[in-house]
Amino acid sequence: MKILKTCDKGHKFYKSSDCPTCPICEAERKPKDGFLSLLSAPARRALENNNIATLEELANHSEKEILSFHGLGKSSIPILKNAMKEQGLSFKGAEG
Repeated sequence: MKILKTCDKGHKFYKSSDCPTCPICEAERKPKDGFLSLLSAPARRALENNNIATLEELANHSEKEILSFHGLGKSSIPILKNAMKEQGLSFKGAEG
């Protein structure tokens, strides 16, 4: 059963879970470009919550570490690897 919720900004939305995240606010926050714009909202928040906003910061972590973040799953890894590869970067401990 979906419940009508209202966020702090006054947006009204329906959710069937206890998740307080407003989808309207999330859409407004989504970057227009850069590697974070390629990710789902949960994956983007997982990186942001771990103070990762750049590919250089991402490269300081291993793939295993990144996968341990709540909200970031295996489907995000190819996106992240490709973005890092384009900048000559890779996960910590990864071979070239």
